Amino acid sequence: MTKILIYIKHRLPFFWLWIEWSNHFLFNFFYYKKFLKGVNEIIKEHQLPDFNFSILNINHLNKLETLLNKQLKERIQFFNPHRFDYRSIHKMYKNHSFIMMGVFNTNEELVGYFFLRCFWNKKCFVGRLIDKEYEGIGIGRVMNQIMYNIAWQSGFKCLSTISRNNQMVMKSHAKNKTMRILKELPNNYLLVEFVRLQNL
Repeated sequence: MTKILIYIKHRLPFFWLWIEWSNHFLFNFFYYKKFLKGVNEIIKEHQLPDFNFSILNINHLNKLETLLNKQLKERIQFFNPHRFDYRSIHKMYKNHSFIMMGVFNTNEELVGYFFLRCFWNKKCFVGRLIDKEYEGIGIGRVMNQIMYNIAWQSGFKCLSTISRNNQMVMKSHAKNKTMRILKELPNNYLLVEFVRLQNL
């Protein structure tokens, strides 16, 4: 099923829009309020000195557009959860099955973006982007803790698709004990699941 959805997303955009609308309705009806409560609780439990992790609100969308569009092309080659113009970002913001979160520095600048794309069949896909200046200081680790625990505590499978050609992400996940490869996908992609361990 996941393989089919990925194919539809990339090859049949009009059909994908219908799937997204239907999924938004079902997720909103069955899970959204409870899910959102868990998001806020988990974010409070996982923080990093000098940075603030939070759900994005509508006033943050301009900052998100700026963050995404300032990235060098090679840094976002494999990062395409949605288009980077304000209209597309706002559209995703209104979709309750797409949980948008951010990382802010002490100057309230948005320096990181991460998300969960949730499906009503209790699966969610995670993704993240950190501004280059702020890599290697623990932000990605906290992002992972937040995303994984939101999914796990909600009873959702925590998934992602990773390109073998994305050396930066492959390297960052090399020591990720929670990651399990589920299957090979076309175009050198992997479908992976992040599974809960006893000490997480």
